[in-house]
Amino acid sequence: MMTYYAAIKQVQTKLEILNDELQVTSKRNPIEFIKVRLKSQQSIIRKMRRFGIEQSIDNLTQISDIAGVRVVCSYIDDLYDVAHMFVKQDDVKLIQIQDYIKKPKENGYRSLHLLVEIPVFFANVKRSIKVEIQIRTIAMDFWGQLEHDMEYKHVKEATTEIKEELKACADIIHETDIRMQKIKQKLRGME
Repeated sequence: MMTYYAAIKQVQTKLEILNDELQVTSKRNPIEFIKVRLKSQQSIIRKMRRFGIEQSIDNLTQISDIAGVRVVCSYIDDLYDVAHMFVKQDDVKLIQIQDYIKKPKENGYRSLHLLVEIPVFFANVKRSIKVEIQIRTIAMDFWGQLEHDMEYKHVKEATTEIKEELKACADIIHETDIRMQKIKQKLRGME
């Protein structure tokens, strides 16, 4: 698990440096905050069972979200900018991109998911490690936390009414994100 933890730290550092650079070059910090997560051993085992993967150290590479980083930005354009700058780095290999902002999930979930592979250097070896990066706005993160709690933590069988209300909130939040983006662009045009 140490290799995955090292990969998380490396991704987090790269993102913090990008944010610092943008503060100096353009007087803005697109990243509000970064959360990191290392999937627990129990979660990995459950996922392997669910997908019929034999439980072994070698088969850990078949689980793509052991190492997770969530990047929260204020605005939609910021999250696309951060994603673009991050994957342009020559030691970052983009494996997959899932744009749930342009094509939200049926329940209203929105976020930009990147699956990347980065080299992690140890004393005598270099390993390429997969890291899942979720990039979203503050509003998307707020919604996503509630949806995650509903699905995975507390309520397995939420009523249709609750699911419909949550979906309606996702649509309102997305509209608010778009409106805030437009206001920001107008304000920048006035500078």
